[in-house]
Amino acid sequence: MSKKKILIVLSEYGFWGEELIGPLETFDAAGYEVRFATPKGKRPVALPPSMDENYIDPPLGRSVTSAATAAKVRAIDKSPRLDNPLNISELIAERPYYSSHNLLRELEAYNNDVDALQTKLGEYDALLIVGGSGPIVDLANNGRIHDLILSFRKAGKPIGAECYGVACLAFARDYENRESIIKNKRVTGHCKEYDYKDGTGFMGTDFNMGPPPYPLEYILRDATAPDGHYIGNYGHETSVIVDYPFITGRSTPDSYLTGQKMVEVLEKGLTRWGW
Repeated sequence: MSKKKILIVLSEYGFWGEELIGPLETFDAAGYEVRFATPKGKRPVALPPSMDENYIDPPLGRSVTSAATAAKVRAIDKSPRLDNPLNISELIAERPYYSSHNLLRELEAYNNDVDALQTKLGEYDALLIVGGSGPIVDLANNGRIHDLILSFRKAGKPIGAECYGVACLAFARDYENRESIIKNKRVTGHCKEYDYKDGTGFMGTDFNMGPPPYPLEYILRDATAPDGHYIGNYGHETSVIVDYPFITGRSTPDSYLTGQKMVEVLEKGLTRWGW
């Protein structure tokens, strides 16, 4: 029996270290093969606070990274394992502008390419989108990322997302009806109480956005309506929700549990957990 293969998508503007380490160690322990991907094929880098055990997370008022985890993040950040990620911009075509002079032909070509994704992605058993502030920049409203997610959903394969990576699920929509794929589903994600009031930063730029540009909790509440639900579990140490095909983790402390539940989905057929 061939080993399972997981596609992990990372931002090029900074991922939160433990949100990669937790699932990755779990997948490695399960004997899975892992392939990394970024929007334009650039090597992903960890956000500096996520590899600093002395960094105090402002909303929580404490360190969220242990010395052991910080060391693991520093190691993976320098590891050749993250070299040469899959280039999503080369894997998936970009939807043409409707103002194109050759719209019909370009739209046909785009749709053919999207249909071909089922074959291109056939080797993968599950998708995981890692969180951090970086996904706000190059994952959340990236049409190619949306098509990637939609392709896994169409194939009936598990889709995991953590923290601000869950925004990708809210914005991934059928282009005709514009409804979110998490409509009527249960999900978790970065809750309002965990949002920074200032200091949201990204790799490759000195820009300080201040607070996050959108409150993810509000977006998830709206996207899951009318019969779904956002579950923040504020005041609980962990928050991971399984509502197949989605496995969502709230934030850093949920990283290992997110990976564990993805393995249980793949190995034990878990379809519902945490609600």
